[in-house]
Order: sequence, then structure tokens, then C-alpha cells
Amino acid sequence: MAFVMGNKALLETQRELRTHVPNFTFNLGFSGKFFHAGSDEEDLGDDLLLSYVKEFWWFPHMWSHMQPHLFHNQSVLAEQMLLNKKFAMEHGIPTNMGYAVAPHHSGVYPVHMQLYDAWKKVWGIKVTSTEEYPHLKPARFRRGFIHSGISVLPRQTCGLFTHTIFYKDYPGSPNELDKLINGGELFLTVLLNPISIFMTHLSNYGNDRLGLYTFKSLVMFVQTWTNLKMQTLPPIQLAQKYFSLFPSERDPLWQDPCEDKRHKDIWSKEKTCDRFPKLLVIGPQKTGTTALYLFLGMHPDLTSNYPSKETFEEIQFFNGHNYHRGIDWYMEYFPLPSNTSSDYYFEKSANYFDSEVAAQRAAALLPKAKIITILINPADRAYSWYQHQRAHDDPVALKYSFHDVITAGHDAPVKLRVLQNRCLVPGWYAIHLERWLNYYHSSQLLVLDGQMLKTEPASVMDKIQKFLGLANIINYHKILAFDPKKGFWCQLLEGGKTKCLGKSKGRRYPDMDAESQGFLREYYRDHNIELSKLLYRMGQPLPSWLREELVHTRASRCHCPDDGLLCVLKEEEEEEEGRLRDAQEGTFSV
Repeated sequence: MAFVMGNKALLETQRELRTHVPNFTFNLGFSGKFFHAGSDEEDLGDDLLLSYVKEFWWFPHMWSHMQPHLFHNQSVLAEQMLLNKKFAMEHGIPTNMGYAVAPHHSGVYPVHMQLYDAWKKVWGIKVTSTEEYPHLKPARFRRGFIHSGISVLPRQTCGLFTHTIFYKDYPGSPNELDKLINGGELFLTVLLNPISIFMTHLSNYGNDRLGLYTFKSLVMFVQTWTNLKMQTLPPIQLAQKYFSLFPSERDPLWQDPCEDKRHKDIWSKEKTCDRFPKLLVIGPQKTGTTALYLFLGMHPDLTSNYPSKETFEEIQFFNGHNYHRGIDWYMEYFPLPSNTSSDYYFEKSANYFDSEVAAQRAAALLPKAKIITILINPADRAYSWYQHQRAHDDPVALKYSFHDVITAGHDAPVKLRVLQNRCLVPGWYAIHLERWLNYYHSSQLLVLDGQMLKTEPASVMDKIQKFLGLANIINYHKILAFDPKKGFWCQLLEGGKTKCLGKSKGRRYPDMDAESQGFLREYYRDHNIELSKLLYRMGQPLPSWLREELVHTRASRCHCPDDGLLCVLKEEEEEEEGRLRDAQEGTFSV
């Protein structure tokens, strides 16, 4: 009668714990296929547990304890869940808690979208938990996140596993279990985490009932030696409480499943990490990124992403709402390695550059990627964006002059301030580059001179091929041709024909007014100086436009009576010599 007595003890312990922890309730998982599948004694235990059905909370495991990531079809996975739901309804098990747990954490993280979709469709699940995000160890770094409307809470370990049955046989001796409880790791877990979720196994509640012993002892120790007030909340309320305490954790941070063996083991075998890009062209907008995307796509060793219906050649994954669709969605934009001659994938999304979140997200998923950015004079970039918006009938750009936009004050209408920010903020080049350098080594990042890309694209492509380490070097001088009608370089086809970018590219705008030029030169002065320092530390040459701006800056501050330019150039030479001396002496960090 061990199983019958064990289930009685479960209820008795719950009642006892409620005197110390308000609302304490065991949340029991069920897999209906195994009901009445044991010995006569075990079947009696099943019946007794169901006679207490209203005393506990219940959550659905998989019908046959199968790992969800093994199901590649969402409808088949849903069918398995429906079997468990039918079982629950037939036996009066409540199905309204909104919480579920997947066997072996499968499909929760790394995310298997079929699981999330089936959970919502069959059970209306709103909360789950896992130990695997972002990694099993160290436990203090476990976090929560919200994906596809389901809150994923961090689950903790308690030292009990499926093989932990008898107290005397506890791994390392029974003293090790007691150490965990009495001031050890299990106690510290409760002490350091305002919300703790533990999941133990059926085997821990039979035999020596180590599950009951562990949690009763833990609660008594906490209450004896701390002033902590413990309570239990239903799963949905618990999730609301958790994310009110940690709102910054709502957004997930996707990582490469193949970088962690445990994650790879609970990731679908139909998925491959070889579908992630190795190169990102990050922008900024209006600097020539679309032309570069075309030139890269001409190389036989490089494969671009599939186009998007919403954003054309750009995926725009790391910077906005698409990120929450998950890495399965992202990978669908790249061909299977077996379907392409090259698995050196790349993508271009020009608004990654100045995004506050894209760099961290990209580095988490693509830590070894190469990064390319193109910089033109920020004043020209700002003006080009304004004209771009006018060409697309932006009512704000049509209503206000460029000078009105860039000089608008804090009390200007909101939409005008939005346009102003999109004109000006991406040009804070040093600030945005520093953000990317927080997550990528400088050797992974190549800064291109946008003016040179426009006038000498073949030379720039030679530089890029070397940066990427491509074995097959293509002579772009032979496959690019300047189209005088378009005013820019195009792909050269057989027969002397060219394939150029569309009508929206290479537009000719009226010259920027002198007043705006003066305002922007002053506005970007310090930003450009900081950019020059940053590029020097990175060991990358200054773009031609930046050299011109620095010369103008120094000329305006120079007091040489005859030839201001000569004075500036001499200052530059002296400063450069000084930097080289400092570097040789180890007093300047390069």
C-alpha cells in the first residue's frame, strides 16, 4: 500500500505546509496514457489521487511524456494534447490553470513554435517554466521571458532527480541533501530569488518520500533563520508578479541552440544552425547599403536572404517586432544548406546600425558574425533621409522645410520631432559604433567609406572580400559598369547590358541650403571628432569625407595668418606622429 500511503502523505503535507506558507498547493502534472498502467497497488494509488482531485492544482504534461520538439507538425502535436485533455475531462481534472510543463524542458527553450501554438490552441496556456533560459548553469543567471503570449518563468533545481529515491542512497551521502537544505544551495535559492519554482518527480514522493521531506525541512529552516514571509500564487498571478518585479526580462534574448549541448539535444533535428548568416550589413539608412547588398549578391560564395513581402530585401529581425517571432522565423529567410552552393549567408538591414537593442541581440545569436557598416557625411545622410520621406509623401516632410525639421525645438509637434530624430540621430556614428563594439571585437567590424563605395565600388569590394576571408576572389572591375544615365555603378551583364537598382535609388535632389549646411556642420562637429578617435583605436582609416570635415574644423580654429589649410595639415601631421610615438611607448591603447 506504499503508493496509497504516499498519496495520502502528499495531501497531509500540503495541509501542514499551509500553516506556514499561505495557499501552498502542489501542482501535479498528468500524462493520461499511464493511468492504470501499473500494478494493482499503483492503480489504487491513481484512484486515491483522483479522489483528491479538487485539493490540488493540475497541469498537463504530454499524453505519453513525449518530447514536443520531436513533433514537427503542429496539428499532430495538438492531437496528442487533445488525448490528454479528453482524459482530464473524463476524470474531473481541472484544466483552467493556464499552466503547462513540457517533458525534459523540450520546446520551451530553445523555442519550438509548434509547442507554443498547440499549447494555446488546445489548453489556452499562458504560463510555463524552464531551467534552460538562458542556460542551466549558473542558476543565478536564469531569467524569464515572454514569447508568443506565453510567460516563461525561470525554474530552479532542488537536488532531487528521477533516480533520487532513498534517503540513505542520496548521492554523496544523506548529509549532502541536508546541507542543501540547511543553509546550502537550496536555501540560498529561496533566499536570493523572490520567486522560486521547483519541479520534482513522482519517484521522489514514493519510497522514502524525499520530496516531502525536502520541502518541509526547507520551509522550517527558512522560517527559523530568516524573516522571509512565503506564500504561493496560482501560475498566472505568479507570472504577473514576476514580470512586475522584472519588467526588463519580458523581451527574450535568443541564443544559438548549437552552442549548448543541452539545448541542441532538445532542439528539432530538422533544424540546423547552418542557416544563420555569417555577415550582417547593418546600415545606416541612406548610405548605399542597397547597392552593397546587390554587389555582395553577385559573389558566387555569398548567399543573401530571401526577400521579405513587408520590407523587400531586408529582414529587420534584430531591431523590431520581428525579433519576437523567434529564430525559426528568422531561419526561414535563408535556404537550407543542401539547396545552395554556398552557406556563407548574409543579410542587410539598414536600421540595425542605430538600434539600441540590435547589437546585443545579434551578438547573442551570431557571436562570430562579421559586421559591415557604411558611413557617409552625416549631414548628407540626414538630408537624403528627408528627401526620401518627401518622395514617399510623408506629410510632415512635405509640410516643413529641411531647415525647419533639423532645427525644430523641444516644443515642436511630436511627428515633426520624430522626423527630426530619424534625420539626425543615425548620424551620431561614434555612439552607435561604440554600442556594437560592446558586443563584437573590432576585428569583426568593417567601416566602409560611403563616398568610395559610390565612386570606386570595385576597390571597396576587394577590401570586403579580404575582410570576409573569401577564398574565391572576384574581380569586380570586370562585372561592374558605370551607367551615366543612372549616375551610379551597376551589374554588368553579357552583351554589355547592365542590371541597376530601381528608380527609387540614385535620386537627384536640390542642393542643401547653406544655412542648413552650417547648422549640421556645427551639430556634428563633436560627433565627427569622436568618430575619428574611435576609428583610430579600431585601426581603421578615416573616410575621405571625415578627413575633410576635420580639416574644416581645425581650419576654423586655426590662427595662422597666411594659409589656414597649411596650418591644419601641419597640426594633423604632428598629432599623427605623437599618436604613433605614444602607441610605440605603450601609452595609447590601439
